[in-house]
Order: sequence, then C-alpha cells, then structure tokens
Amino acid sequence: MEFLSRTTHIDFMSKRKLSIVISVALIVVSLALLVTRGLNFGIEFKGGVVIEAGFPDAPDLSAIRAGLAAAEFPAAIVQNFGSSRDIVIQLEADEARPGAEVRDRVLEVLRESSSAVDLRRVEFVGPQVGEELAEAGGLATLFALLMILGYVAFRFQWKFAVGAVAALVHDVIITLGFFSLTYLAFDLSVLAAVLAVIGYSLNDTIVVFDRIRENFLRIRKLAAEEIMNLSINQMLARTLTTSGTTLLVLAALFFLGGEAIHGFSVALLVGVIVGTYSSIFIASPTALALDLTATDLLPVEREDTELDHIP
Repeated sequence: MEFLSRTTHIDFMSKRKLSIVISVALIVVSLALLVTRGLNFGIEFKGGVVIEAGFPDAPDLSAIRAGLAAAEFPAAIVQNFGSSRDIVIQLEADEARPGAEVRDRVLEVLRESSSAVDLRRVEFVGPQVGEELAEAGGLATLFALLMILGYVAFRFQWKFAVGAVAALVHDVIITLGFFSLTYLAFDLSVLAAVLAVIGYSLNDTIVVFDRIRENFLRIRKLAAEEIMNLSINQMLARTLTTSGTTLLVLAALFFLGGEAIHGFSVALLVGVIVGTYSSIFIASPTALALDLTATDLLPVEREDTELDHIP
C-alpha cells in the first residue's frame, strides 16, 4: 500500500529508443508470421459445422475424438462447453458431404458413448459466410482505430491521437502475431477479445494523456520530456493496479474457464500485458517524437470581427 501512495521517479523517456527498437522488432516478426504462417481461423471464418450435445454423465472426450476420426472426421475439435456433461464439436467444411449426412454420422458416433445423448444445436457455416465474417471483423477493427483517431484528436490534440493509434496498432499486431506463432484457433471470441484489448489499452492511454496535458498547462519550466516522465510516474500506481487486478481475473478465466473460452482469455492476457507496456513506452514517446509542446495544448484564440464594428 505504501507503493500506491507515493510517486515514483523512473526515467521512462530515456528508455524510449530501446523500447521502440524492441517494439519494431516484435511488429516485424509478427507481420512476417502473419504473412508466412497466417492465423488458424476457426469454423466461423473458414466454414464448417458446429454441433452441441448434452449427456446424462460426463462423456469420454478421447473416445469421442477416436470415434470421429474413425468416421472420417480426423480434424474434429471436441471440447467441453458450459459443464463436463455438455460438449461442442467443430468440423471443417466438406463440400463432398451434405450437412444432414454429417449430422447423422456424428450423432451415430455420439450414441456409441451414450444412447441418451441430446443433440441441442447444429449450425452450418459456409465458406463464403466465413470469408464475409473475416472481412467484417477486419473492417470493424479498422473502423474502431479510425474513430479513436478522430476522438483523441478532437478531445486532446492530433499528436496525441497519432500516439494513441500507434500504441493500439502495436497492441493488435503483436497479439495477432502471438496467435500466429502459437497457432491457437482464431474464432469470433478471440476477435471480440482483440476489440476489447483496443478499448482497454485506449482507456489507460487516455488517462496518461490527460495527466500529461494537465501538467503541460500547469508546469511551464520543465522540458517536455521531463513533464511526460512526471505524468507517467504519477499515474504508474493506477496503471499497475488496474492491469494487475485485470490480469488476476483473466488468469482465473484461463485456468478455470475451460476450453470454450481458452482463446478468449489468452488474447486478453497477451493484450493487457502488451497494452500496459504500449501506454507507457509507445503512446507518449510517439507524441514526444512529434514535438509536442505546451503551445499545442493551449485553447485556440478566436477573433470576433463583428465586435470591432460595435460603436
């Protein structure tokens, strides 16, 4: 608690060149992975069949996977969903098989484990629909970044806006690069987590920017680099507390949430860690590199020419 009640004096800005080199290297590696390896898109994006089923008792997932492999579904993904008695099966699109045939064959395999299996949902996603979802997800991310650029430019100043968007692009690319490296399934829940990372990182960045603007207008004797260091140190306790408590919750989701939200929790864990780093070492140094000064933050003086004609 003593740490939270005092202001640190860490010289973050002196390390900005090193941090930018590290970030650029991570971004280059992430982009290279995305180009060469790509993402392991889930059924929602590449098309396939999603089947949810319930059992009276917890089924043997290994036996179900073996049965599906014997039924010519070797790439089937079988996971618990909600409870140990409920499962979800994901099958890749197979144009050679009609959807009804796939459903009936899977049901036969499930009945080998239990005759009382309850088939609760069967959803077919065509490859074309999957491509449309992938395109819509990319457009949603791009639109969010553009709206954030406009908001921060209006709320603060365009140099702050460039810094905020640079940090967010940094977070998104590195998170996607991590999924490309590990080849974890990238589905709609992971896309939702990426968008959530954008919002989380932006919130932390805006808080730091607000303190920077306040100190720029209040303290005129210090250099811009010193004011940014002071502002980041003043908000450091809040940043670490917020990130720490968020990571505790995400760790609980990762270890106890089950396979259904595994990718979602991983994306948020990576995103929160990278977002905390970028709000300190990317957003503010970018604004500083654009030569941010107190003059940029002063309100614009308006000249009312009509007053000059009043006698």
